[in-house]
Amino acid sequence: MCKNMSSMFTILPLLAMAGIATAGRLPAKKIYQGFNSGNMLMDRTAKNESDFRKEFETMQSLPNSPGLFNAVRLYTNIQGYPKTPSEPLSAFQAAIDTNTSLLLGIWCSGTTNITFELDAMMEAIDTYGKKLADLVIAISVGSEDLYRTSEKGIEQGAGIGTYPANLTGFIKDTRERIKHTLLADKPIGHVDTWTSWMNTSNSEVTEAVDWIGVDIYPFFEKDPKVREFIPGNLSNTIDNAVTFFDALYEVTLDASKGKPVWITETGWPYANKGNPWGEAKASVANQQTYWQEIGCSKLFGRVNTFWYTLRDGNPDSDITFAVVADKLDLGPRFDLTCPAGSGAPATVNCSKDKYGPSTG
Repeated sequence: MCKNMSSMFTILPLLAMAGIATAGRLPAKKIYQGFNSGNMLMDRTAKNESDFRKEFETMQSLPNSPGLFNAVRLYTNIQGYPKTPSEPLSAFQAAIDTNTSLLLGIWCSGTTNITFELDAMMEAIDTYGKKLADLVIAISVGSEDLYRTSEKGIEQGAGIGTYPANLTGFIKDTRERIKHTLLADKPIGHVDTWTSWMNTSNSEVTEAVDWIGVDIYPFFEKDPKVREFIPGNLSNTIDNAVTFFDALYEVTLDASKGKPVWITETGWPYANKGNPWGEAKASVANQQTYWQEIGCSKLFGRVNTFWYTLRDGNPDSDITFAVVADKLDLGPRFDLTCPAGSGAPATVNCSKDKYGPSTG
């Protein structure tokens, strides 16, 4: 049965499921689902409060979505092109206005300290108080920093990262800063690639966090070395995406030391204007297949999941992942309805107009 919940802001209850859901169990009896959101737009302008509000309203009203998407993962606490080094991100007021849950992000690469990030976060808490703190799911200290310093990251020109010792120091700094504040009970984690989590040289980061965020993209797994983890020596086509995802998630679970594992980024692109990535093909049809076979059948309502992404925000990338059209009010690129029997949450925001144009 389809439930119209466009005006309701609820969080999905924890489902006692086997396999991937059980392995990703959480201490809190809530499961969150949402999208990732940076602080910039594709035209390189900074998002303002109304931009974030529009995003949050859009994701909560997605037609025929499997449950309500009302959580967002942020990469930084600092406003784009800030007036001061620690100006708080304008997403905070928008989140309060729309009752959107937040996975806060602290940017850690290319710096020797995270003082400005922590200052911005605490200024926001001082300004908005319990209204904001109650929306905070957790805090992520860093995003793919270990991947960017790895051999693979350097080879792929991923940019500046940071090292395990720096991250563990930043995690300690964060714990100290939130002590005796409204954020004191928020779990602290780190987000990185599956290759980073399985690398034993990064184990001190695993030890330092309360939870692990993993970014898994079967689309990008063209490296022959990944085949040792994939049954059947398969290529990275959409037909093999489930096998790739399951294997790489399992590798992460094995390296997690029993800590909860959240899916902080996953998705399949609808377009690739650059060089090919192995045998993976970007298309709206493949994007929908990935949504159904990974999101609907494995993640939504079972594991804390932040899909990549609602709206593209990286103008330097030739590969685009947005679920909705470039103009948010045009709706999704494909029908978000999950197949019957997938185990996904009940469909909400029922609409005969299931999706918008396949291009922006």
